[in-house]
Amino acid sequence: VQLQASGGGLVQAGGSLRLSCAASGRTFNMYTMGWFRQAPGRERELVARITWSNGNTYNADSVKGRFTISRDSTQNTVYLQMNSLKPEDTAVYYCAARPTYGSIWHYWGQGTQVTVSS
Repeated sequence: VQLQASGGGLVQAGGSLRLSCAASGRTFNMYTMGWFRQAPGRERELVARITWSNGNTYNADSVKGRFTISRDSTQNTVYLQMNSLKPEDTAVYYCAARPTYGSIWHYWGQGTQVTVSS
């Protein structure tokens, strides 16, 4: 299984970015896909997740109303649309996958840097 994250970059506060996570190596119908982030000196945190089979989503309180997770089954790709970015959103963002009925995130992408300037 491979997860390839892309789309990070430098953006001014209030701007937008869209992250992509291309998934390959298996079918993901029984999986939940997630986006995590880790800022320097902080623990990795779950930002958003989506159940591949039915599209149900969850967003952390810190990003509600600003970030949207989605998936394109035809492209085997998960997206994170990030709007109204804040400097505190600066972090390395990772995509990950776990079995929907499990709790361990088995698969991880390589991470993509998002930097929001004030």
